[in-house]
Amino acid sequence: MADQPHFVIVGGGTAGWLAAFILSDKARRLKLDARVTVVESSKIPTVGVGEGSTAALRVLMQYFNLNELEFFRETGATFKLGIRHKDWRRIGHSYDGPIDDPHQVVKAPAGAPSDYLNVFCVAAGRKLQDMHLFGPLLEKKKSPYALKDDGTLVPLGPFHHAFHFDQARVGKFLKARAGNVNTIDATLSGIERDPETGYIRAVVLDDGTRLAGDFFVDATGFRKRIIVQELAAPWISYANELPVNRALPFWLDIKPGEEIANYTLAWALEAGWMWQIPTQERYGCGYVYSDAFKTPDEAKLEVERVLGHPIEVRDDIRFQIGRLATPWLGNCLAVGLSSSFLEPLEATSIHGSVVQLLLFADNYLKHPSEMTEADRVDYNRRFGRQVDDFRTFINTHYVTERDDTPFWRNVREERLHEETRQRLALWRKEMPRREHFPSFLGGLPHVETQLHYPVLDGLGLLDPAVARAEMARDPKLRQFARETYESLVREYRAAATKALGHAEFLRYVNGIA
Repeated sequence: MADQPHFVIVGGGTAGWLAAFILSDKARRLKLDARVTVVESSKIPTVGVGEGSTAALRVLMQYFNLNELEFFRETGATFKLGIRHKDWRRIGHSYDGPIDDPHQVVKAPAGAPSDYLNVFCVAAGRKLQDMHLFGPLLEKKKSPYALKDDGTLVPLGPFHHAFHFDQARVGKFLKARAGNVNTIDATLSGIERDPETGYIRAVVLDDGTRLAGDFFVDATGFRKRIIVQELAAPWISYANELPVNRALPFWLDIKPGEEIANYTLAWALEAGWMWQIPTQERYGCGYVYSDAFKTPDEAKLEVERVLGHPIEVRDDIRFQIGRLATPWLGNCLAVGLSSSFLEPLEATSIHGSVVQLLLFADNYLKHPSEMTEADRVDYNRRFGRQVDDFRTFINTHYVTERDDTPFWRNVREERLHEETRQRLALWRKEMPRREHFPSFLGGLPHVETQLHYPVLDGLGLLDPAVARAEMARDPKLRQFARETYESLVREYRAAATKALGHAEFLRYVNGIA
């Protein structure tokens, strides 16, 4: 192999350009003197139906010193401060899941258990979202910024927010700032493999060009063009636990002067749920449903009935929910939708891509000739556990009181994963703790109690008596938690009165008076 290793990323888009950013940066830090090439085709269309991130994307942007205001301007992005779940527990019931964590800003008393503020809320019957800065901001559709007298923005708190955006424009934003990354506008027609090792020696492009490399990244999305079509990596299905398999995407206009939501709406319907994700121009929407219970025509009619007006369907998306057993196979690493797909309920896709790429770069990136089978086994184990945790978290959303349609009755009776049942059985005896989620990602962000509490509480899956018993063991901590909760509620309600409206913030960013 050449002394200067060549990393070839097949597929652009968000996952491909995140890979280019992270791998080229880490290779430079390791003095690996690597070349990085992205092969992407301008001929492959995208459906801009909106996508949401987690705060992990903002952390990454800050790490790379990417300008957030430019990101808003160039991608049509809006704030995502949380998720509003409508009609999940039962029809007519909603709950919010803000993504900030108030435990970060309060110095806990010595020996206090993790998540003691959440435990207090459940014990006292208080709304969890009220002690979050993003709670009142979400209710009022405000931005997490205020405007100082001199006309500059000031953040209202230390918490990382997330974004909504048109995913195709995010790839272009990253591409424009990728630095020393080569690009080739082409599609893949095949690969060349070493007959002895099975490793990829080169990719063959649609014009017959042969592009040799030492390590290859499959970022081709649902097509899984290399990892499955060429290398036949095995697939682990989650179809039984996550019961939707089809999406009907469409757009909704934002009316002039209308305030823009700063949350993802996840609205449970008769055979699945509908997302509404705001960009600056429109809401990207879609009904994610099970075609075992509704035809596409029936799904369209249901959406039009609940919205009260006709829609124009943009596509008919069918998908397999699950993950690869071996996303790192030989000298090929699958990232993004090539490696796994879960229904888009908790924005796990881009979050997973960021974390998986950082995990790979921090622990396994070196000259490809030095990468070992032990490296691959370890990475694939960690990846598998991460996505399995995503699956269990999303499956927990389906533990509801609803039994009003055949779909929801089927979910209650047949679709709950054993791990979901085990965790809920544990949490009937004790409140969720960070210690219930073993660390395996080296400190990288993962789905732990911060995201679980609003969902578990919102669905009525936590027992206030258990929380009260835990609080009663330490009256001083209970008093501290009460005073802290009330102080945070006052502080954050006051902060929300100073916040710029969401649409007002976007006008400011875009230089519109």
